[in-house]
Amino acid sequence: MAKERPLILVTNDDSIHAGGLKTLIEVACELGDVIVVAPEDSQSGMSHAITIKQPIRVTKKSEENGLRVYTCSGTPVDCVKLALNQLLDRKPDLLLSGINHGSNASVSVIYSGTMAAAIEGGVNGIHSVGFSLLDYSPDANFQAAGNIAKRILKEVLNNGIPTEICLNINIPAIPEVEIKGVKICRQTKGFWQEEFDKRTDPFNRDYFWLTGYFKNNEPEAQDTDEWALKNGYVSIVPIRVDFTCFDYIKELEKRKF
Repeated sequence: MAKERPLILVTNDDSIHAGGLKTLIEVACELGDVIVVAPEDSQSGMSHAITIKQPIRVTKKSEENGLRVYTCSGTPVDCVKLALNQLLDRKPDLLLSGINHGSNASVSVIYSGTMAAAIEGGVNGIHSVGFSLLDYSPDANFQAAGNIAKRILKEVLNNGIPTEICLNINIPAIPEVEIKGVKICRQTKGFWQEEFDKRTDPFNRDYFWLTGYFKNNEPEAQDTDEWALKNGYVSIVPIRVDFTCFDYIKELEKRKF
């Protein structure tokens, strides 16, 4: 009897129209049967948001041998929840999110809709991987990122990862021949220094555009994702939803609350 092909759920936060999603779908279709549930419009920066105050609509866009594609009016996490609850007849073997247009390294992981979708997969016991390319352009070239994703996913399918852990993979925007390899890293300690561009509309009402820049608190540390990316490596950071600070529990237990 032929072995059943893996079932792969694919989503993103840049919308169904994003070039990175198209590349990830192509990679996934080489590895298994694929269902795509992606936002109708960009949901970047939505983190783990879910839609609870308005209905969510899903539209089937296409279906062919081994590939079904849906759009969803909600967030990336909505896409995952709907797929698992309504659109799939069994739990997928793999959940893929991305390929994001832009970095999700360091603290960006907590804002990222791309990584929130992957984390939601992990919460539901699915091997989950999020991919990001350090190029924010809508016309970014994803060929190298696709090749790297394929190689990594073959390894994940062969050897697995713990279901409570998902992988945050960032890829530098350099020619593939210049990528030095893969680094298994920890998340860089840093933060976004927010700035707001204040403007006034034609009705004399103020409005604001969020801007800012990333501040690396440990630029010399060589075991972090930011260092790896800056130095031409693909970074892989294993992450999970448990935010517990275990090394502070005993200290808190000594205090009288």
